Amino acid sequence: MPHNALARVEPPAPVLDPTAERVIRLNDRYRHHGAVAVLEHALKDVDLGRISLVSSFGAESVVLLHLISVMAPDLPVLFIDTQMLFPETLEYQRMLAERLKLTDLRTITASDAALALDDPDGTLHQFNTDACCHLRKTVPLETALKDFDAWITGRKRFQGSTRAALDFFEEEEGTGRVKINPLAHWGREDLEEYMVQNRLPRHPLVARGYPSIGCAPCTSPVKPGEDPRAGRWRGSAKEECGIHFINGRVVRGPLPASVNLTDGSDPKEDVA
Repeated sequence: MPHNALARVEPPAPVLDPTAERVIRLNDRYRHHGAVAVLEHALKDVDLGRISLVSSFGAESVVLLHLISVMAPDLPVLFIDTQMLFPETLEYQRMLAERLKLTDLRTITASDAALALDDPDGTLHQFNTDACCHLRKTVPLETALKDFDAWITGRKRFQGSTRAALDFFEEEEGTGRVKINPLAHWGREDLEEYMVQNRLPRHPLVARGYPSIGCAPCTSPVKPGEDPRAGRWRGSAKEECGIHFINGRVVRGPLPASVNLTDGSDPKEDVA
């Protein structure tokens, strides 16, 4: 037998799905770019296809909304109205849309039928916040995003441990879509500087101690020295709005009766 006949055979390299390969390629392509350049190039990159921006119109949302208004004012902007938002958020959304001249703003809500089935009296959030988020945010957003290949979020590394390793591009598990996080590497000081330089209006609740703003029943003011997201679902271990066990992922409580665990749906995290 030849000396090299027993040479070790290297195992085959793992096969990546097409979306994972795209994400690796995109992160390599834009690794040394800044936030503005990443967004500008991503809007034109054929690897990303049809893109939308998902915005909560929260405390920091105006930065991305302003960038989009300058680069692509006709880009679809998806706004999830959970019907439990602060009145100030709804007014801020209307004011920004007009001021920034966003020409394709789409308000997304849960269907009346789903609300009647799973939260007829509007109290679901009191005993199962995960189920409420799934009903009022995850499912409506998933429906709206089916028309797109990628979507832009305002998520950033400094916002918490679940986002500490955030890249500019990431795979949305189970959907074939790509999430674009152009502000991933920005800190609070970068956001503040951008808002000041561009004279952008702040969400009115920021001045009242709300550095992170979600639905009114589940958001409270933050004390000096606390984490900016401490007021979200205060008193619970919950950190993101889409925590369920679907396609092998964790769930913290029972889902609404209308959720089909075999439909391939995928939980969503906060967008800003």
